[in-house]
Amino acid sequence: MFPTLCAVLLSVLLPAAQASRPAPLVVSAAISLTDALREIERAYLSDGGGPVRFNFAGSNVLARQIANGAPADVLISADAAQMDYAERAGGIDASTRHALLRNRLAVVVPSGARLVMTGPRDLAKPSIRRIAIGDPAAVPAGRYARQYLETAGLWTPLQRKLLPLANVRAALAAVESGGVDAAIVYESDAAASTRVSLAFVVPDGEAPPIIYPAAILSRARNRGAAERFLAFLRGERARTIFERYRFRVEDDR
Repeated sequence: MFPTLCAVLLSVLLPAAQASRPAPLVVSAAISLTDALREIERAYLSDGGGPVRFNFAGSNVLARQIANGAPADVLISADAAQMDYAERAGGIDASTRHALLRNRLAVVVPSGARLVMTGPRDLAKPSIRRIAIGDPAAVPAGRYARQYLETAGLWTPLQRKLLPLANVRAALAAVESGGVDAAIVYESDAAASTRVSLAFVVPDGEAPPIIYPAAILSRARNRGAAERFLAFLRGERARTIFERYRFRVEDDR
């Protein structure tokens, strides 16, 4: 009788306990934010914030998911174009859209590589045989890289060396594995990896501004939590973490 009574009580109490738990906030975020947002999530929880579930991918993939009705509460894109796409599809509440972060391009090489590079012209050296970038036809990091190389007059000369990949973290992984000699990624990616060496950071003005917009989805099921999380991202504790990963928090409040 006693085991049966316990089973009955558990069948009643467990669903009630599970129902009382807040639904996790679903955040679709550019894959370059993975390390920073994972750390911010821990800080958010320690400050009394609710559970967060992240969907990390290339911004183009996220925007397409949202346009097709994928469930989420917040979108953080690595560029305005993908946020525009989601907005045109009715996926975001435009009144909540704001610039959250800035980033910069960086050139990285495998850790321990004996390569000296100080600027874009060094990518044309014979010792640099393969250069990984995000696919310029699809992902923000690739478009930024292409614009940077075009401005430097190197897009056409470097064509045979370029290896377009699905997203910026794939480009970073190609360097980490030694599969390529260099990659054009974000400064934040270089800061997050212990298996690459930073060759140089592209100065402001030599590449297009890299701005990460954030917005709440128009069909967000957890709008209150979305507002609280975005406010936390703009606070001092999150700012400290973002800056350690070489992001810069926008002050457009």
